[in-house]
Amino acid sequence: MKHTCINRREFNAIGLTGPLGLLAGIGAPAAYAQGGPVEGTHYQKLAQAVPLTSTGKVEVAEFFWYGCPHCYALEPFVEQWAAKLPADVSFRRVPVGFAPQHEFHQKVFYALEAMGQLGNLHRKFFDAIHKDHKRMATEPELVAFANANGLDSAKFTETMKSFTVIGKARQAKQLSDAYRVDGVPMVGVQGRFTTSSTMAGGAERTFVVVDFLIGKVRQAA
Repeated sequence: MKHTCINRREFNAIGLTGPLGLLAGIGAPAAYAQGGPVEGTHYQKLAQAVPLTSTGKVEVAEFFWYGCPHCYALEPFVEQWAAKLPADVSFRRVPVGFAPQHEFHQKVFYALEAMGQLGNLHRKFFDAIHKDHKRMATEPELVAFANANGLDSAKFTETMKSFTVIGKARQAKQLSDAYRVDGVPMVGVQGRFTTSSTMAGGAERTFVVVDFLIGKVRQAA
């Protein structure tokens, strides 16, 4: 079953920014059954649970790529949901590394995180690609982005090559492989479930399903 907006094969066909016309397909709400989202339609249960570090919280991970137009469309809903995160839920974004172009953006994400700038510049980096139509795929583009946003560009590019960032990128790949992520955006819940904009019936419905899955995890605890 194809349950993600852009799969691995489509990444290469679409390129870094992708046709914005693809966004048209993610808006229609799903018609949920009376009992709520339906397994196999609105979400999937993993055949093998992903081992997670015990935090005492329900763990939610959003798998994304900066160059994906569907991930960009989902981002406002991610922000709205994360701003009201319950105390018993932990959330993190996980950039995928399907191919070298995605790995490059992985390092951007983790370099911004390491420099304490992720909160300020995560959305701006998304905007640079999807609003300003820049590929953001080369070091000179990153230097220009850093300079325009008050970052030390030399430190930024150096941090991208650091042991810490490379290690974080490796861990992100391991987690996406464990969740069997074959496209983005995808959201994993507690190592047991996955959903996506396509499965949920639109970007605005994605976190309705996520909240439903969090409830299932709580009930099973």
